[in-house]
Amino acid sequence: MTITEIGKKAKEVTAFIGILGTEKKNEGLKAAAAALLEGEAEILAANQDDVIKAVAAGMNPGLVDRLELTPGRIEAMADGLLSVAALDDPVGEVLSMKVRPNGLTIGQKRVPMGVVGIIYEARPNVTADAFGLCFKSGNAVILKGGSDALESNKAIVKWLRAGLKNSGLPEDAIQLITDTDREVTKEFMRMREYVDVLIPRGGAGLIKSVVDNSNIPVIETGTGNCHIFVDESADFNMALDIIFNAKTQRIGVCNACEALVIHRRIAPAFLPLLKERLSLKSVEIRADEAACAMTEGLVPASEEDWGKEYLDYILSLKLVDSLEEAIAHINRYSTGHSEAIITSDYDHAQKFLNEINSAAVYVNASTRFTDGYEFGFGAEIGISTQKLHARGPMGLKELTTTKYIIYGNGQVRP
Repeated sequence: MTITEIGKKAKEVTAFIGILGTEKKNEGLKAAAAALLEGEAEILAANQDDVIKAVAAGMNPGLVDRLELTPGRIEAMADGLLSVAALDDPVGEVLSMKVRPNGLTIGQKRVPMGVVGIIYEARPNVTADAFGLCFKSGNAVILKGGSDALESNKAIVKWLRAGLKNSGLPEDAIQLITDTDREVTKEFMRMREYVDVLIPRGGAGLIKSVVDNSNIPVIETGTGNCHIFVDESADFNMALDIIFNAKTQRIGVCNACEALVIHRRIAPAFLPLLKERLSLKSVEIRADEAACAMTEGLVPASEEDWGKEYLDYILSLKLVDSLEEAIAHINRYSTGHSEAIITSDYDHAQKFLNEINSAAVYVNASTRFTDGYEFGFGAEIGISTQKLHARGPMGLKELTTTKYIIYGNGQVRP
């Protein structure tokens, strides 16, 4: 099919799924989850083709980790669909209902957006997550995944569509653009007649390209230069555990820690412990001049390092003299994703929460929790770092809009 034909099919199917009842939507999600498990062998085989090509092409190990599927990850994808099925349906929720002096009753309720377009990189799990959230919120979805994950995405979409068909529901609720020509992607970004909102999910380059080239409204999901500030009152063991988790659990994800800010007063005692702990995963620490002078084995940082999303076993480290300096440094270089403070000082914690300008701000916890599943959303469409419409993990409600409903009994405007 041409890109226009895909858009037409998506637009047509919204008339059906936009008014579909919760029970039928849940049946479709459950059938799609079962189909993913049924198709596991085919999906894994397709994914291995993608992984082999990616490794041969020299893909960054963190990105290969994002790309690779395992039986456990496929099961997690299926579980994500079941979790979405178990969530409350936001469609039709009445947010307000007020009677005006003229007798008009004016209400506001949630409705689907319509057709959601998603452009994303080599993360095949996004394919299932995006379908589940869009379908439950009454939207059709058109997916344009990265060429590195093409075979994986084709297999996943095939089985998701099979699940919908088994439920007697329209398969075109999810469609995949398989043409890898960049001109097709640009054409997709200009399909305002058929696509109601476009969501890019990936690195800074992808997001900038979509924002610059799309004539469709865009919800930006941001890159993650996530910071952890270790305050002078921090518990060292807690700080080491949180940093180790946030940096090394999965290096190729947007909520991984990429930057540390350490209070100078505790640095002489803390830095050797930090270096020892991170050496367990061979993490390279790119630090400022003062930190390098205190501890052996640190690498001098450049100005570019402060704003870098490494997606690798690398992080930056900056020493500061105060909480205020830490906040200023983070707000300057952060991508607005997730930041954390490790502290025993309540006032410092509150100041950090109030003054850090990011979508998710933590006290004494890992940035790895910025995730739709962990926030109780079942899954996520991405982490929005913009300030209009949605911010933070985007779940079901963030994939709806609202409309006003007005009841009258013959009123005319004087």
